[in-house]
Amino acid sequence: MRYSVMSRFRGTLLGALLGESLVSARETKSESLHFGKMAVVGTESLITLGRLDVNDWIARQQLESPHSDASDIVSIKVILATLPVALFFHDNTIKLRQNLLRVLQIWEDDPVLRDGTLAVGYAIAQSLNEKLDPQTLIPQTISFLGETPTSVPQQLSKVHTLLEQKAGLERAQAELSREEKLNNTIAMAFYCFLSTLEDFRLAVLRATHNSDFKMQDTTRLKLQATGVITGALSGAYNSTAGIPVNWRVLLSQTNLTAWGLANFSQMLELADALLAVWSGMYNFTLKPSESKEDGCATFLEVTPSVYAAPRVIRSR
Repeated sequence: MRYSVMSRFRGTLLGALLGESLVSARETKSESLHFGKMAVVGTESLITLGRLDVNDWIARQQLESPHSDASDIVSIKVILATLPVALFFHDNTIKLRQNLLRVLQIWEDDPVLRDGTLAVGYAIAQSLNEKLDPQTLIPQTISFLGETPTSVPQQLSKVHTLLEQKAGLERAQAELSREEKLNNTIAMAFYCFLSTLEDFRLAVLRATHNSDFKMQDTTRLKLQATGVITGALSGAYNSTAGIPVNWRVLLSQTNLTAWGLANFSQMLELADALLAVWSGMYNFTLKPSESKEDGCATFLEVTPSVYAAPRVIRSR
């Protein structure tokens, strides 16, 4: 195994957080989109129940009021909210698809959102299973989507062609970013990820690059969205080992209140708890700690109890 499953779980969540925070850090007056809070809430549900319970997700997600944003921003938040599901069911493609579609029932039925969620979830699962082949990932992803009325497969096919032709970033941006649409954002994220497969830093920097330092809000929001998806994809593939140490140090000093976390270590503990519950070795119960600041859910006073046979991890 190239990287441990734990490091890939951590890399997925940290990559998404870094993809968002890089754009915000460039503009002191900019506001984060807070993509990750919904992902944290969903992760807590999986850890607490040990399974996907849509009703529990609905109860938790209602507190986030996702429909207050523009439609495309809601869509990106939803895709990131399903990251825990992609991690939890990565070892079974059939269950992965079924449960991603189940959790999407929480929000309005949008075919593009559905295809985007399935595409990102499938790519992350391939990384965790160490089956990701850059030459075949996009054709396999399109096959995973199945018949669909959306243009997501066509956009992904463009990415595949651009990669085969070794097209540069400017050409890819010109062909994939002509409109401010979700399917273009997803396609651009796949391009940045696959064109710099082994370099997390470069992938995220390319995804969030814009030469206009006085960019409009719509451009900034699109860069954040592209950065978040690219960060999650590359983080799953390269794990925490591929995330620059100085980036992790800076992230540890970031205020994570918007994500519903009190500090950086809770993000790591959350990923570790999700992995432990997935493995079938431990029964984790999230308990509020004594300190609760700024509305953050400070948890992870965890008491593990082993119930699997020694040295055996049963797949779900």
